[in-house]
Amino acid sequence: MTVSRRQFAFRSLAFLAASSSNAPSQSSKVRVLIIDGINNHDWMAATHAVAEILAATTVFSVDVSTTPPRGALPEAWNSWHPDFSRYDVVINNFNGGEKADGIEWPIGVQTSLETFVRHGGGLVVYHAANNAFLNWKAYNDMIGLGWRTKSFGPGLAVSDDDKIVIIPQGTGLEPGHPKRQDFQIHVRDTDHPITAGMPKVWLHPSEQLTHGQHGPAEGLTILTYAHSPVSNQNEPMDWVRRYGRGRVYTTMLGHTWAGEPSPNLACVGFQTLLSRGVQWAATGAVTIPIPSDFPGPDRISLRTLS
Repeated sequence: MTVSRRQFAFRSLAFLAASSSNAPSQSSKVRVLIIDGINNHDWMAATHAVAEILAATTVFSVDVSTTPPRGALPEAWNSWHPDFSRYDVVINNFNGGEKADGIEWPIGVQTSLETFVRHGGGLVVYHAANNAFLNWKAYNDMIGLGWRTKSFGPGLAVSDDDKIVIIPQGTGLEPGHPKRQDFQIHVRDTDHPITAGMPKVWLHPSEQLTHGQHGPAEGLTILTYAHSPVSNQNEPMDWVRRYGRGRVYTTMLGHTWAGEPSPNLACVGFQTLLSRGVQWAATGAVTIPIPSDFPGPDRISLRTLS
């Protein structure tokens, strides 16, 4: 297998984490595969940040599989077939577009991922990856909510007393978001392994607050939400569901855009939420602690990434 210079750098992050004296052995680490390559967002910056965040925990080993680029010939796609069975969890950082003519993975790769998750593998859907694969039914089932028009299916919101509000198909807003802004993350499920021990409310910087997500909207546990100034309702930010024997964690956080700084990726709250979400998707349990410098309701906390 040919490894690009960028992939080698990410694998080096995992190696450095494994080489520390108190790190678990490589064989005991949670095996993570990040898929990237096409996205309307700055996917290179996002993949680098995710790999660094995970490596810093010393819990994970991280590989990256980059798809062929836009406009690639069919033979390039035919030669891209990641072996999901080598991993405990797959992080999708790919977005070929939310339209019917969006770029799709080969059918064989789609089927392979479905089988992987159904049989107990983990899937993490990172930010704009929930835009992808409009026509892939199983993917829509796995993510539950996506960047889909209101005619696609129902949406979900959260009441001020943490109850789930169903937005019927054909109603509500189309998907969208305002400009980056600081906003409070509200932890709805304080008992789930991912969010257990987190402050009920914490401040997150310079993030994209998405509204109007739609989908099958079935089987979801909404972990966090934020109040949208556009929809004037509490919009889901993080959620999970079971798919067969597997676990799926979706986060709408982690926005990156070419030419823009992304202090949201340095947020201790985001870093903790993401790493715990990946560990839960992979294993069903969480051992990564809530750090002492976790943000508060009116206090941003940052750990700078390289």
